[in-house]
Amino acid sequence: MSTDIHLAFAHPEERAEATASADPRDRISLRDYAVEAEIGAFQTERGHTQRLMFNVVVEVRPQSGPIDDDVDRIMSYDTITEAIADELAAGRLNLLETLSEHVAERILAHPRAMRAFVRVEKLDRGPFKLGVEIVRTRAAVPVQNQAEDASLHPVVVYMDNAAIAAQDFSDRIDRLAARGAPVVICVGLPEAHPPRVAVTAVQRRIDLLAVEQNAWALASRDQRCLVVESRTEIDWAIRQGRIIVWAPSKLVLDAPDGPLGHASNGPALAQWLAETLAAEAFLVPWGVSLPAGSRVPVETFP
Repeated sequence: MSTDIHLAFAHPEERAEATASADPRDRISLRDYAVEAEIGAFQTERGHTQRLMFNVVVEVRPQSGPIDDDVDRIMSYDTITEAIADELAAGRLNLLETLSEHVAERILAHPRAMRAFVRVEKLDRGPFKLGVEIVRTRAAVPVQNQAEDASLHPVVVYMDNAAIAAQDFSDRIDRLAARGAPVVICVGLPEAHPPRVAVTAVQRRIDLLAVEQNAWALASRDQRCLVVESRTEIDWAIRQGRIIVWAPSKLVLDAPDGPLGHASNGPALAQWLAETLAAEAFLVPWGVSLPAGSRVPVETFP
């Protein structure tokens, strides 16, 4: 009995360890994450926010191969904090039980998440903490929630060097942002072409690095632009509503079917990314030539 009582009030990490299954799993945790939100079933809790404390432990399927210090090979901590932020932003709730359930569902939508311990406590209801804790496994998540893609479909934009140098560049960014969808900007080689070498594999690396230099040059024109390279960074920036500028080397080199043969072809790289991200639209300047058979809608702009 004393052990049961201890586990009932212990940190979720201890409960996860005490109830671990026979198959080994890794764990990631979020401790003492405090936010403010309007929540509660009582009239006195309406119309103002109160502090909530989250402690979350997620058991994840172990990585089958080497991590190689690569953020795209792990479940990011942002998955947890974004699940909390997204659920709080979805609308006002009366019950901590409902909030906990929804946060767990969002976390378990991640392909590597297997079991989630979610504890949520109210800190302002008195000289104590009031809270709930739930445990949910992947098998318990409704099928429709597992299939649901919580990320938004972005607009992918290819900008040639003329568009990058245009005097109305910031106005173009304004118009893209006004569409209401996340924006991912792609570029090609800069005006000053990179060195040429005889080894194809080396030349492709050089071309990709030159494209990335052009991406940084574009980002310098407007402080809203954020250069990102990994899929994890892209997903995070999309959810944060940032204007993204894609540095292509990592994704192109990591993808087994990536467009490495198009390393010097900016529009082809951008089209591949648009299809990879299931973009709602792919925007290109008038006259830009694209590979045939785009799987996303293509729009042109002057």
